[in-house]
Amino acid sequence: MTEKIDCVRVALGARSYDVRIGAGLLARAGAEIAPLLHRRRVAVLTDETVAATHLDGLRAGLGDIAVTALALPAGEATKGWPQFARAVDWLLAEKVERRDIVVALGGGVIGDLAGFAAAVLRRGVRFVQIPTTLLAQVDSSVGGKTGINSVHGKNLIGAFHQPSLVLADIGVLDTLPARDFLSGYGEVVKYGLLGDAGFFDWLEANGPALAAGDMAARQHAVRRSVEMKARIVERDETEEGDRALLNLGHTFCHALEAATGYSGRLLHGEGVAIGCALAFELSQRLGLCSQEAPSRVRAHLKAMGMKCDLADIPGDLPGPEALMALMAQDKKVVDGRLRFILARGIGEAFVASDVDAAVVTRLLEDALSRR
Repeated sequence: MTEKIDCVRVALGARSYDVRIGAGLLARAGAEIAPLLHRRRVAVLTDETVAATHLDGLRAGLGDIAVTALALPAGEATKGWPQFARAVDWLLAEKVERRDIVVALGGGVIGDLAGFAAAVLRRGVRFVQIPTTLLAQVDSSVGGKTGINSVHGKNLIGAFHQPSLVLADIGVLDTLPARDFLSGYGEVVKYGLLGDAGFFDWLEANGPALAAGDMAARQHAVRRSVEMKARIVERDETEEGDRALLNLGHTFCHALEAATGYSGRLLHGEGVAIGCALAFELSQRLGLCSQEAPSRVRAHLKAMGMKCDLADIPGDLPGPEALMALMAQDKKVVDGRLRFILARGIGEAFVASDVDAAVVTRLLEDALSRR
């Protein structure tokens, strides 16, 4: 029986591409990628963990397409200048040409780094995203944001460079540790919270089955998330307006990731989940939404066994002033003013640039006091 494959088109004129979603896409990668090739070879950037699990499967799926591959160390620390330079130098040594294809096989770290390497290599080489984590499938592989981290903060160095194709094989999600899967679920929840109350209702009812391995539920969740991101990216490719909505929870998240040293203490999707809960609590304190909304957000995250508050982060955290200082480095700062994504209710997010810093500081004080 042929596996069901969904296709979401990201319509960006000459830079349009398809996001293919379904089980078994790794095994048919050759048929999917072949139409893009000028010569039958690809250069794969991956990490050591993903390579051990999926690189042989990708090689088999590519058939007679020649494969050269570099496996970088796994983890957020890879997403910096040293490994980025190593990747670019390797691509040049492999004589990757402007008409060739770079394949990003892995999670968000590899997708972001490989996409940025493709963006700057010979002033722009095409690339294909094959995301192997739930987080990458629903978020980082779609939309063309590429980049690396700086000592000054996360994702501060990069470029907008759209992929030529995204292959989201939901079958590979079975190989994820439970914590990593739930980290990705933090980004799935975000989509319901920012713009689709009906999707959040669906997640409340189907989230446990999705986490337990229900393939139909996983496919629906990935497809709906990608649809929502695609429509936002089409309206605002370079984040001048609506695309900022996708950062719901991320202003808090990025500060918390920096405070924990981009370490295993806090995975990105865990930070997003905590950040979404804090964003809704901030919205309620500002009188924008009911008290029920943040309670409902935290109740669902808890029901899924996820982190939802600063108290859930192990180890010490800096004080509210230090966290505020980390937020001030966020890319969403405009004219020195920190922008937050707030909400008038579930599915009703909007961009706000006039939030009183004192209210945010008190929120962080209270959240830290619950630790």
